[in-house]
Amino acid sequence: MPKKKTVRRKHVPQRTCVGCREVLPKRSMIRIVRTGDVILVDPSGKMAGRGAYLHNQRSCWDRGLKGALSHALKTELTEEDRKLLLAYMDSLPEDEPVQDQARHIG
Repeated sequence: MPKKKTVRRKHVPQRTCVGCREVLPKRSMIRIVRTGDVILVDPSGKMAGRGAYLHNQRSCWDRGLKGALSHALKTELTEEDRKLLLAYMDSLPEDEPVQDQARHIG
């Protein structure tokens, strides 16, 4: 009897958005990293330091900046950090309205 070919699926790392708590592939989100006392946006996702992830939606950034991001990074955001993150948030597209979509968590 011939052996069955098994198709291996590549592992896709998952991360949780600190703004809305939705779990998505790591590459589809924006990483914020704390290295020492500095908070930076990490577009490559590979910088050393403690990281947290956010969608590229302003609503998630708003919620994240209200406290969830500082909790995830285990530090208090300084005024300079907030200015940097708000400037980045302003470059993001506006949120698209959700039209009668049921969200399933599973």
